[in-house]
Amino acid sequence: MIAGLNTSQLLELVLLLVVTGALAGFLAGIFGIGGGAVLVPVLYECFRIAGVPLDARMPLCIGTSLAIIIPTSIRSWQAHHKRGSVDMDILVKWAVPVLLGVMLGSVIARYAPEKLFKYVFVGVAWSAAARLLLGKENWRLGEEMPKGVFMRAYGFFIGLLSTLMGIGGGLFSNLLMTFYGRPIHQAIGTSAGLAVLISIPGAIGYIYAGWPAAARFPEVAALQLPFAIGYISLIGALLVMPTSLLVAPLGVRVAHFMTKRKLEVAFGIYLLVVSSRFVISLATGY
Repeated sequence: MIAGLNTSQLLELVLLLVVTGALAGFLAGIFGIGGGAVLVPVLYECFRIAGVPLDARMPLCIGTSLAIIIPTSIRSWQAHHKRGSVDMDILVKWAVPVLLGVMLGSVIARYAPEKLFKYVFVGVAWSAAARLLLGKENWRLGEEMPKGVFMRAYGFFIGLLSTLMGIGGGLFSNLLMTFYGRPIHQAIGTSAGLAVLISIPGAIGYIYAGWPAAARFPEVAALQLPFAIGYISLIGALLVMPTSLLVAPLGVRVAHFMTKRKLEVAFGIYLLVVSSRFVISLATGY
C-alpha cells in the first residue's frame, strides 16, 4: 500500500496522470493555454481514487494544475515567441493587475467552499464555448485593445478567475483579444505568455491556501508531505510534467497549420466536454 492505494489503484492512477500530461501539453501548444482546463477534471478523478475528501479535492486539483502549468506554459510561450506570435506589450501592461488578481484568488481559495470552484469553472467554460461555437466575425468589443483602467481591470479579473479555475489565463485572453480583432494565432501565443505570469504566483498561493489541509485531514496520505504541500500534489505534478513538456511543442506546430475557425470550434467543443464532469458533480454531490 502506498498513500492508501493498493497496487492496482496505484497503476491506474499513474497511467491516468501520464496520459493526462501528454494531452495537457498538446492542448497547451494548440490553444496557448496552460492545460488546466484538461488537468482539473482529470485530477478530480485521480484524487477521488486516492481518497481525498470532497472539501479538499477541488482546490487540490486547482493548485496542482497551476504547478504543472509552470514548465508547460514556459515551453509553449518560448515556441510561440520564436514564431513571432506573442504581443509582449499586452503582457507588460497586464503583469501587475494579473498578479493582484492571483493574490486575491489565493486568499479566496483558502476560505471558499469547494462548490464555488466548480461554479466558476462551469460558468466560464460554458460562456467561452458559446462564444467560440456561436460567435460571428462581426462580434466586436472594439477595433483596438482598451487602454488605461479598462486594460488593467481586464488583467485583474483574468488573474482572479484563472486562479479560481486552475488555468493559465489563456481561456480569457484568447477570447478577449479576438473580441478586439486580434488574430487568433497571436491571441494564442500571447496567452501562453500570460500563463507564465499566472501559474507561478498562483501555485505559491495554493501552497498558502492549503497549508492547514494536512492538519485538517491527518488520515489522508495524499494531503501529507512528501505527497503534497498545501494544495499542490507533488506526486501528481511529477507524473504529469514530463509528458506535458515533451508534447507541448507538437501542439504549437499543429496550431499553425489549423485555420482560425477550426481552432475556435475545437476549443469550444473541448470546453463543453471537460466542464461536464463538474455539472455532474454539482447535480449529484459526487
